[in-house]
Amino acid sequence: MKNIAKTRWFVFGTYLLLVLTTLLICFILLRNDITSKNGIISFFKVAENRTFDYRQTIRVEHKKPVPSQDIVILAIDDASLEVLWDKYGEWPIPRNVYADVINYLEKQKPQAIIFDLMFLKSIRSSNSDEVFIEAMNKYPNIYTGINFDNADTDVRIPPELPDRISANLRNESNIEFSDGYKFKNCRPIISGLLNGKVKIGSTNVLRSSDGVLRFVSPFSVYKDKYYPYLGFKAGADCINPNNETMTIDKKGVILIGDTKVYLNKDGEAILNWYGETKTHTHIPFYRVIKEMNGESNYSGFDFKNKIILIGTTAQSMHDTKSVPVQIKDQIYPGVEVHATFLNNMLDNNFIHKSGFLINTIIFVVVIALVGAIAMLSTSTLFAFLSTALFMIGYLFLSYYVMELYNLWIPVVIPIIAIIAAFTLSIIAKYIMKSRDFEYQYKLATIDGLTELYNHRYFQDTLRKQIDIARRYNQPFSLIIADIDFFKKFNDTYGHQAGDAVLRQVAQTLKKNSRTTDYVCRYGGEEMSIILPNTGAEEAMMLATRICKAVSEKPFHLTPVDTADVTISLGVATYPDNAQTPQDIIEWADKGLYYAKEHGRNQVGRY
Repeated sequence: MKNIAKTRWFVFGTYLLLVLTTLLICFILLRNDITSKNGIISFFKVAENRTFDYRQTIRVEHKKPVPSQDIVILAIDDASLEVLWDKYGEWPIPRNVYADVINYLEKQKPQAIIFDLMFLKSIRSSNSDEVFIEAMNKYPNIYTGINFDNADTDVRIPPELPDRISANLRNESNIEFSDGYKFKNCRPIISGLLNGKVKIGSTNVLRSSDGVLRFVSPFSVYKDKYYPYLGFKAGADCINPNNETMTIDKKGVILIGDTKVYLNKDGEAILNWYGETKTHTHIPFYRVIKEMNGESNYSGFDFKNKIILIGTTAQSMHDTKSVPVQIKDQIYPGVEVHATFLNNMLDNNFIHKSGFLINTIIFVVVIALVGAIAMLSTSTLFAFLSTALFMIGYLFLSYYVMELYNLWIPVVIPIIAIIAAFTLSIIAKYIMKSRDFEYQYKLATIDGLTELYNHRYFQDTLRKQIDIARRYNQPFSLIIADIDFFKKFNDTYGHQAGDAVLRQVAQTLKKNSRTTDYVCRYGGEEMSIILPNTGAEEAMMLATRICKAVSEKPFHLTPVDTADVTISLGVATYPDNAQTPQDIIEWADKGLYYAKEHGRNQVGRY
C-alpha cells in the first residue's frame, strides 16, 4: 500500500508540475510587457482580438448597446458629393459654405458641431477663408481636427502648436503610450483656427496588427505634449466643460464626471461598438444644404441639443476603417469612429480588460475544474464531453460578462489551458493506472521477501516453456536449489537472520543467472531457475557456477554476524529426463536429494 501511495503522490506531483508550467505559460502569453514582434505572442494576440470581434458582433446582432439618439452625423456621402459638385463645381467646396452651414445649425442651438475634416492652408479665395474662420471662432461649441504624422523635416518643418490645444494631463499610472501615438511632425490647419477659439482634437488612430481598428488612444504625443483625440475632447467637454486637468490614475483610468475611460498598457481605450456603417443617425449633407437654401421640401431637421458630426462617408474619400463589427463586409467611415468614441463617453460604456488577479482566478478555476472532471470521471468519453461542454459554457460566459459588465475576459489562453489541463489529466490518470497495474501485477507474480518470481509464476512459466520446447523441438532445463542446514540459521540467530540468508541467496542466484533465465522461489528455502533453450551440459555448468558463487560469498546474518552458506542443487532437462512439468520437477528434486545425501554444497543429477 505504501508503494501505491508513493506512486500516486509521484503522479500527482508530476501532474501538478505540468499544470503549473501550463499556468506559467498562460501568464507569459498574457503579460502586458510581451512584445508583439514575437510570432507566437502575436498569433495569440490576434486570436484573442478576433474573439473580441465575435463577441462585439453578437452584441450588435442583439441590438446591444443602443446608440445615442443625441448624436447626428451629417454625412458627406456619395450622393452629397454629386450634388455638391453640381452646385459648386468643385471639391472641396468653398469654405464659406461651411460658414453658412454653421450659422444655420447654430440657430437650433446644438450641443456641439464637430468637423471631422482637415482645413489646411488654402490657395483659394482668402475672403472665403475669412468668413469660414469667423464662423468657426464665433461659437464656443465648434470642433475640428488636426492630424499628426512622421514626415521628414525635408518635407515639412515640424510646426509649433499653441499651448491652448494641448491637454493638461497628469499620468500617475505605469502606462507608456505606444510609439504609434508618438509623432515627430504635424500637418497644421489654417492659422486662423489654430490661434482662434475653435476647439481642436487629433484625428489619429492606430489599427491592430491585423488591420482592424479596435482601440483608440485619447491622446497623441507630439513634442512631449499630449493632444486629445477629437471624439474624446468633445465628449469630455460635454460631460464636464470645466475639467481643465485630466488624470490617468494608478489603475490606468481617466475619470471625467462619472465616466471611466479605461486604458490598456499602450494608452488606448477599447471601444464598445454599436453597429454597422450607419450606427448613428445619418443625414446626407446635401439635404442640409438644400434645406438651408430653401431648395427642398423636407419637413426640417431637429438639431436642438444634438451633437453634430460632419465628415465624409463616401468610399471615394478613402476615410474608412475596418472595425470588429463588419457584419456584412461593411467598412466604417472615420466620422463614425469619432461618434463611437463620443457615444462610449456619454454612456460610460467603454470595454475594459480583466486584470492580473481576475486572470489568475480564471486560470486556476479552469485548470482545477477540468482536472477534477478528467481525473474523477470513470469514462474518458464522459470526461471529454464534460470538458467540451465546460469549454462551450466558458465561451458563453465570456460573452455575457462583456455584455453585462463591459469586461473583456480572455478566451484563447483559457481555452488552451482547458485543453492542456484535460490532456495532462488524462495522461496523469493513464500513468497512475499503469503504475497501479504494474504494482498489482508485481504483487501477483513477485515474492515479497526474496523479490524472485513466486511459486504460481514458476508453475505457469514451466508449462509455457514445455509448450515452447515441444513446438520448436528445443531443450530447456530446470535447476532446483535448497539452502543447506537452513533451520540452523533460524534456530541459532532467529528468523530475521534466516530471512536475510534467503534474500542474499536469492540475489546471488539472480546475479549469476542469465537475463533470459527465470529465477523463482519454489517454497520455503527452496529456489528454482528455469533455463530456456538450454541443454543438460550447459545447465550443469551454470548450476556449478551458482553453487560455487554461494559458497564463496560471506553472508551477513546481523549487522555484526556473518556466516558461510552453501546450497545443494538438482538439475533436470527436457526432453532428456522428463516430458511433463510434474516429471521434470520430480527429476530435479531427485538430483537435489542426491546432492544432499552425498555431502551437500554440490550439484546432484539423478
